[in-house]
Amino acid sequence: MKALKSLVMSGREVLPIVEGGKGISVSNGESSGAWAAAGGIGTFSGVNADSYDENGRVIPQTYKGKTRKDRHEELIQFAIAGGITQAKKAYETSNGNGRIHMNVLWEMAAAERILNGVLEGAKGLINGVTCGAGMPYKVAEIAAKFGINYYPIVSSARAFRALWLRAYNKYRDGLGGVVYEDPWLAGGHNGLSNSEDPKHPEDPMPRVMALRAQMNEYGLQDTPIVMAGGVWWISDWEHWLDNPEIGPIAFQFGTRPLLTKESPISMAWKKRLTTLKKGDVFLNKFSPTGFYSSAVNNLFMQDLQDRSDRQIAYTHEAVGAHTESFQVGVVGNPVFLTSADIARAKAWIGQGFGKVLRTPDSTLIFVKPETAKQIQTDQANCMGCLSACGFSNWSQNEKGTTGRMPDPRSFCIQKTLQNISHDGDIDNSLMFSGHNAYRFGEDPFYANGFIPTVKQLVDRIATGY
Repeated sequence: MKALKSLVMSGREVLPIVEGGKGISVSNGESSGAWAAAGGIGTFSGVNADSYDENGRVIPQTYKGKTRKDRHEELIQFAIAGGITQAKKAYETSNGNGRIHMNVLWEMAAAERILNGVLEGAKGLINGVTCGAGMPYKVAEIAAKFGINYYPIVSSARAFRALWLRAYNKYRDGLGGVVYEDPWLAGGHNGLSNSEDPKHPEDPMPRVMALRAQMNEYGLQDTPIVMAGGVWWISDWEHWLDNPEIGPIAFQFGTRPLLTKESPISMAWKKRLTTLKKGDVFLNKFSPTGFYSSAVNNLFMQDLQDRSDRQIAYTHEAVGAHTESFQVGVVGNPVFLTSADIARAKAWIGQGFGKVLRTPDSTLIFVKPETAKQIQTDQANCMGCLSACGFSNWSQNEKGTTGRMPDPRSFCIQKTLQNISHDGDIDNSLMFSGHNAYRFGEDPFYANGFIPTVKQLVDRIATGY
């Protein structure tokens, strides 16, 4: 394989190997600091990062506020304190090597406040900020304020063009690189547009070439692109190296760092990764963000799928084929179903799915009473972790609501990610993953249950494998 060439990123020459930032305590200061110590770019997550007490134990993020807005403010303070804590840990662990980046999601609640708060409280410890899940126009201005580089995450040349023309052209010197995240293969939330088919992945090379051509138009020939999503062995991408149509290139690894000694995820989660088969990770649109996301198809995801499968459309009046009256709850006017759907509804009720919930799309879903109770409890306990949440109808706008009915087909993402990242049930929690996770079980590097240190993994990746 061609030798990997180091790149200058965030003010220092580093290996072109980047740790992907995985939210809610999955990429923390220990893992990212170790990655930087190995000569690459370590990335800790600034999404509700952990803080610790005087004994080094994680401080539970419990909420005392009576209203969503009160709990939202508590969440912001948790996030700022946790981000500063993880930045300090990463800096100490790095031993002055590599670079430390912070990853934030633009669609997380109060992204600007949290980013400003962490960068203010951790001055000199963070070298760059990566940001995706939305259109982070203001991240360039914030990065410039603190004298660090910014790395927007995009999934198309068109998205970068919009960001550049609206904001980034004013802060070109701070643009450290552009992360191209494959919207079909990356783990977590994916940037699929309405014009792209989730069932038909596209070859990333033409899309990255188009991004490079767009960047070249703006005089960014020397600005690296970071390829993210679907990267396992760099040898698979050898034809990208020294390719003038690709230009300076680095590679981001989000899934492989999960299985390291320094990775903070549970041993049960680590072991599960080694048993995954091709196809066990799938794209879905259950996330309350409204984005597609990639996750392991465990019991948690299967319940969401089953929930949506037990779904029928209704009308408020008898219209067309919707002629059969059906009572939802014990009060209020009935709705109208088709004769075929009322038969399905009666069958589901007979199977124990007797609680009927309305969705924002004029459909009904049928769930067990205990499931309905949990959904309603989770909605009531919303702490405003997103800028707008389809599940609870929270919004960080002045009204505190999206104006739409809460969607029982979704879930509380804060709750389930906190659970799984703190030794929760891996079968009944959301387990984000890249689509190449099945390769843990096929890659000889992990034979006989071997779990490498971050340094061993980075050294291995640098060989091309």
